[in-house]
Amino acid sequence: MSLGEVMTYAHDVPPAPASTRPAPSPQDATPSSDTPAATTARAPRARGTGAPTLAADLRGALMLSVRRIRAERPDDALPDHQYSVLALLDRLGPSTPGALADAEHVQPPTMTRTIAALVESGVVAKEPHPQDGRQVLVRTTDDGKALLQATRRRRDEWLTRRLAGLDAHERAVLAEAATILRRVVAP
Repeated sequence: MSLGEVMTYAHDVPPAPASTRPAPSPQDATPSSDTPAATTARAPRARGTGAPTLAADLRGALMLSVRRIRAERPDDALPDHQYSVLALLDRLGPSTPGALADAEHVQPPTMTRTIAALVESGVVAKEPHPQDGRQVLVRTTDDGKALLQATRRRRDEWLTRRLAGLDAHERAVLAEAATILRRVVAP
């Protein structure tokens, strides 16, 4: 999943009906570009730009965003940890269980169990390693690729709908934030 996919408002709960929603405070209301006299409620602003405060705000927003995006998946989808390995295999290509365990920061026995579940689901297959007969390579199957495509399409559609509700300036800010976040998390 790209960071662009996770950059959406952390406050992702649909708005409450107007009758149960408190009136926006003056600092949360800004004039709309369509109707100058109208006010539009905004999501709470970040608390500050100091590194510790910004780090906490970003961490919280990103965690909520990732959780919400992960919820957008087919009903018969894999558990998150299995989907993560499937997506990793799609990016890396055929890999050894040890390489997958290292990349996912889990112990080899844990990865062995995950791979076994993925094989049983039919989304990955194991094959002999071409240079080392003691090793196996794990690769995605056509069913695995189809599941990845369906899940990514569903997540992209959800996020596209959410982004469509933002104004052009907010989308531009998120586009810049995605670029900056890629630099922040780069090794």
